[in-house]
Amino acid sequence: MSLKPFSTIGIGVTFSPNLRANIYEAARLSIAFKAKLVLIHVGENSVEKQDKFHTILEPFINDNLDFEIVFKSGNPVDVILSISKEKQIDLLILGALQRENFVKYYVGSIARKITRKAECSVLLLIKPSVDQVPCEHIVVNGLKDPKTEQTIASAFYVAKAISSDKITIVEEITQEELAVKIDDDKSLRKANIAKERIRLRENSRVKNIIENIPKQYTNDVAIKSQAIFGKKGYSIGHYAQIVRADLLVMNAPSKMTFWDRLFPHDIEHILTELPTDVLIIQ
Repeated sequence: MSLKPFSTIGIGVTFSPNLRANIYEAARLSIAFKAKLVLIHVGENSVEKQDKFHTILEPFINDNLDFEIVFKSGNPVDVILSISKEKQIDLLILGALQRENFVKYYVGSIARKITRKAECSVLLLIKPSVDQVPCEHIVVNGLKDPKTEQTIASAFYVAKAISSDKITIVEEITQEELAVKIDDDKSLRKANIAKERIRLRENSRVKNIIENIPKQYTNDVAIKSQAIFGKKGYSIGHYAQIVRADLLVMNAPSKMTFWDRLFPHDIEHILTELPTDVLIIQ
């Protein structure tokens, strides 16, 4: 399996209270991945702004950070998406609110609008930090989907770059997949047997995916496979929150319709209430 490296990392930057923390997180990742960093500012260029960004980046410039600052006025979503495409960005970093109410979700924040339309992978940061905080535990979706193999491989690629030592692969299984109606002890036993069979089947599928990932990415990582039963998207988000994962890695969403936004499912549950930092692999 060939891993897709992050050669160019982009970040949307605004003069918010989290500006320094967001840039520090992006710069550290750029150095870890040996990638170029592109700062995207929606607005007019000025000497004052240039000086501000250079001052923040100074510690990383001393570490030979390769970076570029792009200024462009316009609609924030359109500007960030167009620059990401123009600069061939592989990973786009965005600051995001942890929780949205239904009205705000329906309208859509800038970060979530970009996430749904981006052609590259997206990292949503909910608690950026100026001081480096270790990313020790990564949770990644293991659902049966054509995108999952690449997503799991990317999780291991990220883990190696940022020195994470634990990955949990979560297979979400819906109640419908059991195909057993529980109404007495006999049906309960039947359901438990069905659950165990599904767990074994899913664990075998995930194991095969891991075996195809180069050993240099899997050797020094504690790997756990976890089957959970519940609503897709909501269940893995809740699991990541309960185990206090530092990063949740998910497949990129498919093209959405109006009804998908009105009645959220799968990754839309994650975007509505982020359980931790979320990396969405395109």
